[in-house]
Amino acid sequence: MVIDLDRCVGCHACAIACRAEWKVPTEEGYRRNWVKRIGPEKTPYGISYTFFPGLCNHCDHPVCVDVCPVDPEERTFTDFRTGKKTRMEIKATYKDPFTGAVLIAKERCIGCGACVEACPYHARYLDETLDEPKADKCTFCYERLAHGEEPACVKTCIADARIFGDLSDRNSRVYKLVHKEGAKRLESDVVKIGPNVYWKGKKKDLHALFKNYAPRERTWEEVDNMSRRGFLAGLARKTSLKG
Repeated sequence: MVIDLDRCVGCHACAIACRAEWKVPTEEGYRRNWVKRIGPEKTPYGISYTFFPGLCNHCDHPVCVDVCPVDPEERTFTDFRTGKKTRMEIKATYKDPFTGAVLIAKERCIGCGACVEACPYHARYLDETLDEPKADKCTFCYERLAHGEEPACVKTCIADARIFGDLSDRNSRVYKLVHKEGAKRLESDVVKIGPNVYWKGKKKDLHALFKNYAPRERTWEEVDNMSRRGFLAGLARKTSLKG
């Protein structure tokens, strides 16, 4: 996905559409998609006033997958575009072998929160409104993609600020925006895990965005101890529910 800051008007239509599409709880802190205001603030390129429409970045190297403590199991995956099949081991959270989307196998999630704590973009939450808490986040509307539709946030955007497509397709709009027009990943020198949401806009607005929201803490490195505690807590919850 490419997000064009020159087009975003901060209307929150994307976040509202996402909440409605996926029935995200209304309690504070629960969101798959969000819009935050940046500025007005001074930058080396002038005064910036812009917005940060955020979501899961579906990273090349998703640390949320690495920290999941659930024992892996082998599953068969099918490419909804070609019908090709492959088998691979997954934990509760995994990277789809065909699309690259980072997804959650909800039936395997034990609600330990390790992935939530690991994400340097704070793009996940633990849904504790459920009888059995589960991690949740943006999926790029995977089910909609499988039916040939765009993500809800893209379809709803009134200003065409969100552009979605196949980055491996040289003829796609996202390929041209990234490889020919210089759309950038929201990374820092400390955190480079290959986010697959890219940003374009004026220098002043990109400067403000990166200053305020490029992650600078390797949050996943602090998860190990919490993950073990969470794993035990998740097992305890499952046991009590079965009892």
